[in-house]
Amino acid sequence: MVLGAGFGGLELASTLAEEFAGEIEVVLIDRTEGFVFGFSKLDVMFGRTSAEQVFHRYADLVKPGVTFVHAEVTAIDAGAKQVETTAGTFAGDFLVIALGADYDIGRTPGLAEIGHEFYSEAGAFALRDTLAAFEGGDVVIGITAGPFKCPPAPSETALMLDERLRERGIRDSSTISLVMPFPRPIPPSRDASAALLAAFEERGIEWHPETNVRSLDPGSRVAKLGDGSQLPFDLYLGVPVHRVPAVVEASGLTVDGWVPVDPATLETPWPDVFAVGDCAAVGTPRAGVFAERQAATAARQIAARVRGAAGGETYDGRGICYIEFGGDEVGIVEVSFFEGRPNGSLQGPSRELAANKHEFGASRVRRWFDREWAPLG
Repeated sequence: MVLGAGFGGLELASTLAEEFAGEIEVVLIDRTEGFVFGFSKLDVMFGRTSAEQVFHRYADLVKPGVTFVHAEVTAIDAGAKQVETTAGTFAGDFLVIALGADYDIGRTPGLAEIGHEFYSEAGAFALRDTLAAFEGGDVVIGITAGPFKCPPAPSETALMLDERLRERGIRDSSTISLVMPFPRPIPPSRDASAALLAAFEERGIEWHPETNVRSLDPGSRVAKLGDGSQLPFDLYLGVPVHRVPAVVEASGLTVDGWVPVDPATLETPWPDVFAVGDCAAVGTPRAGVFAERQAATAARQIAARVRGAAGGETYDGRGICYIEFGGDEVGIVEVSFFEGRPNGSLQGPSRELAANKHEFGASRVRRWFDREWAPLG
């Protein structure tokens, strides 16, 4: 059983389908009807493509031995490897938890009333019209707390917003401020951080490191920061507090808010129960490429056990992240978290690497959904 059909769940189901060609049964459960890449949310938000173009329906997923169940997971019994869902009870020989992280909007006073979050599909898609109607003013892009998904996304948002406001001729009447609780935009990569900070300075984007947004004041329309300062805003784009899904927390699987795993195998303290992706405490960023690589490892661990073999592939903590710099230029950061101190190297940015990013998305759709796809239509 695989709970969650994001990067982790899709890759795990696909790997097992390849390994066994239908000889074992994989049940993939998700509460939504389809998958959307994280980077596609920004593409829709900034009007580069449509919501329909970036939506990949799970009903189109056809893999040998894989059954998709559209249902909400309501209870998890790790010891019995059994789950309750809105579609009934399921039990298996192996259980993989890939339910991601949820957003706690209410943890930041004022966010729901006068702010906008751009991390959920609904939030990002709704901002397309909001940004199109924006006539200029002060914009604050704020992180409330770590950890959060896709660490480059707030920086990308600042740069893509700068580009959009310039295209509309209202950049001179606007300010853009980025608030982040890190000393640099991409902590594991000094190269990528230096390139982003240079881009911020060149484009007049105000950088507020090592603090966070604590609350928004509806009356004065200011963002109150953790260091005691305030930033006025006409438009607030926020990264909400992340938390493990409530059903995972209620299952007793968490320690310090997340699911502990062996970082080499992704197995939890419960035998034959694995966790991958954003809900797991692995020691890597919460991003799709890391969830995908973790899922491939967990799948091969499971495959080895099904076959009665010893050992199995172990997780290496490696991954890449794409960073949009605007102007159709993209950079790539490659980093390993299990080989001493993380230190990611930056390639680009360049337009050639933008094509690389598009092929990354297209290749996953080809692998998971067996069809061709152009990310921007």
